[in-house]
Amino acid sequence: MVSDAAKPRKVAVDLMGDVIEHQRLLSEVLGKRTDALAPEDRARVQRLVTTTFRGMDRADRLLGPHLQKRPPERVLNILRLGVVEICLGGASHGVVNSCVEIAKANSATVRMSGLVNAVLRKIDPAKWDALPVPRLPKWLRKPLLADYGKPTVEAMEAAHFAGAALDLTSKAPLEMGEALPTGSTRLRDFGMVSTLPGFEAGDWWVQDAAAAVPAQVLNVSAGERVLDLCAAPGGKTMQLAAAGAIVTAVDISAGRMARVDENLTRCGLTAEVIVADALEYEAAPFDAILLDAPCTATGTIRRHPDLPYAKDGSDFPHLFELQEHLIDRAWGLLKPGGRLVFCTCSLLIDEGEEQVRDAMLRLPDMKPDLEALKIPGINPDWIGPEGLRLRPDFWADKGGMDGFFIAAFRKPA
Repeated sequence: MVSDAAKPRKVAVDLMGDVIEHQRLLSEVLGKRTDALAPEDRARVQRLVTTTFRGMDRADRLLGPHLQKRPPERVLNILRLGVVEICLGGASHGVVNSCVEIAKANSATVRMSGLVNAVLRKIDPAKWDALPVPRLPKWLRKPLLADYGKPTVEAMEAAHFAGAALDLTSKAPLEMGEALPTGSTRLRDFGMVSTLPGFEAGDWWVQDAAAAVPAQVLNVSAGERVLDLCAAPGGKTMQLAAAGAIVTAVDISAGRMARVDENLTRCGLTAEVIVADALEYEAAPFDAILLDAPCTATGTIRRHPDLPYAKDGSDFPHLFELQEHLIDRAWGLLKPGGRLVFCTCSLLIDEGEEQVRDAMLRLPDMKPDLEALKIPGINPDWIGPEGLRLRPDFWADKGGMDGFFIAAFRKPA
């Protein structure tokens, strides 16, 4: 057991182990680990974990000279958390004492509590800002370097390190926050989301500005039958419903679709919500389809800095193949003359431009509709032969955006 003062840090270390040692995403384990905590402690735990993952590379650089060999993973995670907190202004004495207490509370790490104490007392916070921007782990950095080159990858890493503000999509213009060029609203200082003005009234929902672009590109009209394929968590479903479309939202996850239902109700919007495998779903052809395919989610690292540490790239080939099948299925569910938008929240070319090139070889009647991508707020330079590439380093002066690839097609009549 640890004291109440050390408990949030202890839970944060537990979560780091879930991610790094057991390859679980933070979003999958955070609720279970923090359910018993007070709301302010839950928020503190999440802040500690995400900040530590965001600064992991810097923490390891500072720890290196003080470690003769790599300690067990849990000890290393205690040290990482302590280093990041100290370097970002935490009271050194309190941080060190809590980290030592956490080490002593575990039979596997108790013998290394002295090491924790000695190393953390040697950390010089003044060195933090002089260190390079944290790099992505090698397994992900290598393919991104091949796709984009070093200067672009370094710009992305800077955006990841800076983190993300809160973006909202609304049914009408909001009187709070900063209006972004594509129509989203950005809040830089906020507390609990559920206490913000307009939440209970359903005036808006949380959605990164980049994630709001695919539905804008599809540009549905009132009364159109529209399929949102792989719909959870539902932000795009609500955009389509708010535009007056007759929306069918399909996703394989019952739990995530229950949340979509809740958000639709809160926002006073209507859609048919179906829990089903998108590859097996059957229906009459639709006027328009939005396919936000399952992907590596590498475009969301600025908001989910744990992702590069929970993954190692081994599941990527399966995702690439699944995306191919989903594109083919969506094309088959589309009316002649209908519109399809395919997107992934990924930075990998294999999940964007390469998927489109391969799809056009399999489906000779599929041609990109580049004009559909020219919506307000989109820089024409971001549009390539296959589609629209959004990157975390875009809008650097405004706080960046998630990485996305978006392609639009119109089926021959």
